[in-house]
Amino acid sequence: MSQLASWDHPEPLSLDTAPLPEYGTGSLADLLPTLAAGLGVPGTTATITELTPADRVCVFLVDGLGWEQLRAHPDEAPFLTSLLPGSRGGTGRPLTAGYPATTATSLASVGTGLPPGAHGLPGYTARNPATGELMNQLRWQPYTDPRPWQPYPTVFQLAHEAGVHAAQVSSPAFEHTPLTKIALSGGTFHGRLTGEERMDLAAEQLAAGDRSLVYTYYAELDGAGHRYGVASDTWRGQLMYVDRLAQRLAEQLPPRSALYVTADHGMVDIPFDEQHRIDFDEDWELRAGVALLGGEGRARHVYAVPGAEYDVLTVWREVLGEQFWVASRDEAIAAGWFGRPGECDERVYARIGDVVAAAHDDVLIIASEREPKESSLVGNHGSMTPAEQLVPLLEVRS
Repeated sequence: MSQLASWDHPEPLSLDTAPLPEYGTGSLADLLPTLAAGLGVPGTTATITELTPADRVCVFLVDGLGWEQLRAHPDEAPFLTSLLPGSRGGTGRPLTAGYPATTATSLASVGTGLPPGAHGLPGYTARNPATGELMNQLRWQPYTDPRPWQPYPTVFQLAHEAGVHAAQVSSPAFEHTPLTKIALSGGTFHGRLTGEERMDLAAEQLAAGDRSLVYTYYAELDGAGHRYGVASDTWRGQLMYVDRLAQRLAEQLPPRSALYVTADHGMVDIPFDEQHRIDFDEDWELRAGVALLGGEGRARHVYAVPGAEYDVLTVWREVLGEQFWVASRDEAIAAGWFGRPGECDERVYARIGDVVAAAHDDVLIIASEREPKESSLVGNHGSMTPAEQLVPLLEVRS
């Protein structure tokens, strides 16, 4: 029996109530094109209109640093808090991550300047239409040729071709990954192990050109949130470290520079009980007619057995519609989940689930047998709630 079969099922959540990403005006996909346009890079457009151009620009992306989580922890992050609106001189604002609010999707949006429906990484896992298999787009497993999967140039490549000094400073482990190749390559990659080394080298790379576009990244805050939750001492300790890193970089900015601190998604902690963690692997009703379960707990792609698409949509709406926004593929695309109208490429269409389910409440669809590691995470993300969607855009100028 379904875990929810005994519940009364009122009208499902209207798709009109989903807080859509601000594609084209204030999403992660708009950040690098805006900065590159300020550097005079052809083929880029400034759509975040309040950002003032600078000759040297650095983006420091902190994995998992949500806008709401930052605002809730001023004592742990005094420097970053000083850049928030309402603080003395603070001009920060939130951006929306894009849907789903997950690392692979967001990093591709950042690096390409395109929404998920165009760059083609629409989730943590998605179906490869050529093979019928689920592909993990963060780990790139099973392997597929990266360039056809994401054929567009990155903003860094466009900048490099335009004579801008482009560089990425990150963990050495990321230098040759397919995700880096299709999302964040262009110019030179510099691998450094510690956060302090990355901040120091990012400042050096900024100064290396009269016009510079530099990206640096820190992942461990996200890892602490997944393992221990954003309410944990471990997560707060990581936030304190991130705050020191950001200040270290800000204090080394060469002249005519702008530093932007941002993130790929926020995070919510989900309790460990059946009410908040609905197990797909133990729920015959949700499994009926489903060939593949993709995405992640708060942002599911559901791939139906051919011919069962309508039945799967109906059941998922009936069972989950009070807690999830549940849409067909065409409804999600038309509503603007993956980009503005006309921004979903034909090659991406079948990668999106026949049914797409985005969490509204503090709830997960886990899969305890097929996804044991992911099902055990404390902190989760992916959906369109403000705690997951909103990420900071904090500015320091020299």
